[in-house]
Amino acid sequence: MSSEDDGAPGAPGAGAGGEQLALIREEVRKAKQPRAKPRSWRGVALAPRLPVARVLVDKGLLHLDQYFDYAVPEAMDEQAQPGVRVRVRFGARVVKGRREGGELHDGFVIERLPSSDYSGPLAPLAQVLSPEPVLGPELLRLCRAVADRYAGALADVVQLAVPPRRVRPENAAPGEPPPAPAPPAPGGWTRYPTGPGYLDTLAGGGSPRAVWTALPGPGWPDELARAMAATLASGRGALAVLPDGRAVARADAALTELLGEGHHVVLTADSGPEERYRRWLAVNRGTVRAVIGTRAAVFAPVRDLGLAALWDDGDSSHAEPHAPQPHARDVLLLRAADEGAGFLLGGHAMTVEGAQLLERRWAAPLTADRERVREAAPLVRTVGDGDEGRDAAARAARLPSLAWRVTRDALAHGPVLVQVPRRGYVPRLACERCREPARCAHCAGPLELADAPREGGGTLRCGWCGRPEAAWHCGSCGGTRLRAQVVGARRTADELGRAFPAVPVRTSGRDAVLSRVPDRPALVISTPGAEPVADGPGYAAALLLDGWALLGRPDLRAGEEALRRWLLASALVRPAHEGGTVVVLAEPTLRPVQALVRWDPAGHAARELADRAELGFPPVSRMASLTGPPAAVADLLTTAELPDGTDVLGPVPLPEAPPGRPRRAGDPPTGERWDRVLLRVRPGNGGALAAALKTAQIARTARRQTDPVRVRIDPPDIG
Repeated sequence: MSSEDDGAPGAPGAGAGGEQLALIREEVRKAKQPRAKPRSWRGVALAPRLPVARVLVDKGLLHLDQYFDYAVPEAMDEQAQPGVRVRVRFGARVVKGRREGGELHDGFVIERLPSSDYSGPLAPLAQVLSPEPVLGPELLRLCRAVADRYAGALADVVQLAVPPRRVRPENAAPGEPPPAPAPPAPGGWTRYPTGPGYLDTLAGGGSPRAVWTALPGPGWPDELARAMAATLASGRGALAVLPDGRAVARADAALTELLGEGHHVVLTADSGPEERYRRWLAVNRGTVRAVIGTRAAVFAPVRDLGLAALWDDGDSSHAEPHAPQPHARDVLLLRAADEGAGFLLGGHAMTVEGAQLLERRWAAPLTADRERVREAAPLVRTVGDGDEGRDAAARAARLPSLAWRVTRDALAHGPVLVQVPRRGYVPRLACERCREPARCAHCAGPLELADAPREGGGTLRCGWCGRPEAAWHCGSCGGTRLRAQVVGARRTADELGRAFPAVPVRTSGRDAVLSRVPDRPALVISTPGAEPVADGPGYAAALLLDGWALLGRPDLRAGEEALRRWLLASALVRPAHEGGTVVVLAEPTLRPVQALVRWDPAGHAARELADRAELGFPPVSRMASLTGPPAAVADLLTTAELPDGTDVLGPVPLPEAPPGRPRRAGDPPTGERWDRVLLRVRPGNGGALAAALKTAQIARTARRQTDPVRVRIDPPDIG
């Protein structure tokens, strides 16, 4: 092996080990040492033509984020090809002139070489685990791009991309790929002015890029399936990533109905490790050229990718919780750009990232005209604050009279959906007059109370930079009084059951998520994201309760997320001309509520993007979050050579996990104080920020600084 121990740099092949490793590699090249014939310190006979294997060792440590050279024994010459899994001895030391120790680790052969830049004897490969090439060049490039963007280690990304090996699927003989299907009919795409043209371009071998605002109703799975079928008709592959198993099942059924069996596979965790690996191998071998799956499917090695599609990119399920925590949308964008594939970002709602793709003209809008939207959407009605306070029915059942009447009338025709926000959102502060979130005058971060509840006074401070705010006033209306935003749900399910005792009540949430409900009168109580699909024409009505709880989340995306959840629930309701009605309990004048009433997610996203640009918020800017013990965070900031113009916001202490809530990955250890610092850079400097933080982490490891600092690029929870 090309290093004396775990901490030493290895052979200077490919890899991103930071500036220090680059300098070491340059010194090796300048030394101009004559290259000796590759040899192994065990003296085994080596492969005659390409005796050196460059290996990615599965260590997942930033300071070891590089490739290492190993000797290829002659007996492994045929099987040790690029992309296969191997076992290598790593961390051997020289003791009295002999190499001893070192643990066996898995790895992947990256390339075969005739010689090595390392002049000493190389450790031989210990074992070829499988001759199956599972890490191809395109997948390796994608993993490297993701690691660089998120300041992570390549080995960590490869772990996300390549599933664990199972022997029986590898021993099975590969099948023959089915013939390319005929181009599908436009179907529901005729409802969009540019829809048929988009399908024709895909079927003709083109790579169109679009942000698709899907019409309400049950038609989106069929439309997504037709886009994939059009791509398959061109002889290329297609990939669709969806947020959960229920959405995957709907898209799977639609594509199966359109093309039949054998043209695609489903990649989800529900299929089990062995079956999932069997399906993944079918894609890797080219037997199947279309994939429908959840988050991990973004790395599926689809041959000649022609379409990369993502449904509902605002869903938090698309964010990977494991290091380096990439988002499926960003991975697919990197992949589409690298492989020249078409791109389709779809959903009933639109994120600010989708609006940014349109603003930069990287993608084109794929939307229906207003007449089509009005024809497909339900009637949306609003209820304000004052109505609840004055309404006797609201006091009895926590429902305004309007919501009670709509529910009573709709139950005569079918099921009624009741969306109740999850409990436990942390309250933040807003203007008492206009309810605009209270923001810091220095960095526009969220204001919070530092030491006491509002009723008893307390000090206002910024949740980002920690500065106190003594003379706050609202930038929208000039008000100076603050109020706590509403927290949690009001537990209306039992009260609804008592109000309508003859109607069955069904629940769908964390404990049990329903996929479908029959087209019969019933009250369906659901938390956001767990709404089941109603058979037949859809729900007769929907009640969106406690909208203030969604709008009051401590998140930059509170309004965007509230609108997204409302749109997803409302899209399950019958059109207005069939009697479908939605009642939303939130302040009618708020921007997300008005966007729901007009069914205008694109307009809301464009305005949100303009606000973010004015305040310097992501995605217009790029951000990184550093969390850890105060001394360790300060040391990392001192070590990092940050790009010019980087805004350093903080530090602020991280709050402890509230009682009763399970611990999360980002929570500080019990009894320890951790700080958080936010780094903000101008557009175009995100790559430089990630590289600087990665290099600083490597430098801290070299100095044996053991206190951890968690680095997250573009965190979704910056407040």
